[in-house]
Amino acid sequence: MVKVPSDLEIAQAAKLQPVVDIAKKIGLEEDDLELYGKYKAKVHLDVIDRLKDKPTAKYIDVTAITPTPLGEGKTVTSIGLTESLNKIGKNAMICIREPSMGPVFGIKGGAAGGGYSQVVPMEDLNLHFTGDIHAVGAANNLLAAYVDTSILLRNPLDIDLLSISWRRVMDISDRALREIVIGLGGRQNGYPRQTGFDITVASEVMAILALADGLDDLRARLGRIVIGYNRDSKPVTAEDLKCAGAMAVLLKDAIQPNIIQTLEGNPCFMHAGPFANIAQGNSSVVADIIATKVADYVVTESGFGADCGAEKMMHIKVRAMEKFGIRPDCVVITTTVRALKMHGGAFEARPGRPIPEEVQAKENYPALEEGCQNLVKHIENMKQFGVPVVVTINRRTSDKDKEVTAVHDFAVKAGADFCEPIEVWAKGGEGGREAAEAVVKACEMKSDFHYLYDLEDSIKEKIETIATKIYGADGVDYTPVADAAIKRLTDAGFGDLPLCMAKTHLSLTHDPNLKGRPTGWRLPIRDVSPSVGAGFIFPLCGDMRTMPGLPSEPAGNRVDLAEGGRIVGLF
Repeated sequence: MVKVPSDLEIAQAAKLQPVVDIAKKIGLEEDDLELYGKYKAKVHLDVIDRLKDKPTAKYIDVTAITPTPLGEGKTVTSIGLTESLNKIGKNAMICIREPSMGPVFGIKGGAAGGGYSQVVPMEDLNLHFTGDIHAVGAANNLLAAYVDTSILLRNPLDIDLLSISWRRVMDISDRALREIVIGLGGRQNGYPRQTGFDITVASEVMAILALADGLDDLRARLGRIVIGYNRDSKPVTAEDLKCAGAMAVLLKDAIQPNIIQTLEGNPCFMHAGPFANIAQGNSSVVADIIATKVADYVVTESGFGADCGAEKMMHIKVRAMEKFGIRPDCVVITTTVRALKMHGGAFEARPGRPIPEEVQAKENYPALEEGCQNLVKHIENMKQFGVPVVVTINRRTSDKDKEVTAVHDFAVKAGADFCEPIEVWAKGGEGGREAAEAVVKACEMKSDFHYLYDLEDSIKEKIETIATKIYGADGVDYTPVADAAIKRLTDAGFGDLPLCMAKTHLSLTHDPNLKGRPTGWRLPIRDVSPSVGAGFIFPLCGDMRTMPGLPSEPAGNRVDLAEGGRIVGLF
């Protein structure tokens, strides 16, 4: 067995090309770029208008089954598939999200792919990158400061303090800040009230950055942010607080997509970073608009399982891109033998804890077959949207040929149009040629894309559609708080917005301990919040948190500076 170096060792050994040369491969000149050093840059938005008459590329969304806490290599698959498409002679590029420092120093470590399917420069993009996430945090927290200042200075908007839903954010996992009291220490410090922090990528400002199609749209969306209600139950917005213009200025550069490169020198747009369990989970609209005009095949990635990011891609992001003629031509579902065994009960996988190799490698065909029901459900979910489906089996060195064949047979029987094993982690683009050929064929098939709910449906009808058709619930239960919130949102005129469900990514249900394809359960809705600027309603399922916590052994324990300033331990 050939030992593959660590992700960081591979990235640090890579011979990077100047980003100006990477941009030229897709027809962008240096004047189209705002350089951030030699290997990363931002792309000016005026290229959107210049390229508008070019044909639109085939658009491929990579998603996954319900993953283990360690992930199943969805980003690896996305990057590797892009490399493979280029290997077979296609002009392909990738659009993915920026990593949050929460998981970088928390459970998962770096988020730039892995093995020989990575994007680089790895250290930069996993840390401060071009400052986009910091800009989002600054804009979010500026609005929070405006809210509390307005209340202190005689509350001219008559804000009901108990209705305020706008919270502060930071890009570090810190459970101690989930619920806090502010305004202590005397009148000059404001009125005491209970609030809390979310992680920055869960901010509505991040969702707006990802969904806005230009500066004008960005400014308008920021103005529509609802921070709470006044005592007459009328929504109070960022525009009312006269803060939206300043927020837009803070985000003026951040909305420009970032261009970097893959290990094999292919272009990558890495832009916006919303999580898919507590946010909309997809990279930016502006990046996709540009990419689909400069390439023939564009691969993007939806976070976590198809019940999370891919469902939100279809119902939220695609709606934002419709006027640009962008709809998915194909969905790729990533799976692993390891995760399917877990879903079948072969072993438990807990957040922050490694899975011993001997445990995940042990043959257990009854567990594998039982676990395949999770894959079957995700195939059915994506087929409901009317798009061709390709399943890729992300092979680990311990996987047996018989196991891979069993997964293939389940996938095809469940309705997948193609199913191919890939080895892009160990082999880069060479390890995914067959999958790339399958994706090309899938993109040529007839697609009948459609939504599962209409915007005119009531909020409860939309929730129940997702709960029953995507998650497999028997029905939905609402707390009195959720019922009151739905009535208030409907009365305020927000009932025609799509949904962004906040739900655990570790199960098809709201309960992370229920694996496989659970039946005989109901989905509890704890609360429903407005994200009017982003353009969606935000139901909270079960005990879902919008600020993660660090595990007992954070990934940050391994990160350090070696002699000469060389970073070590970053995944």
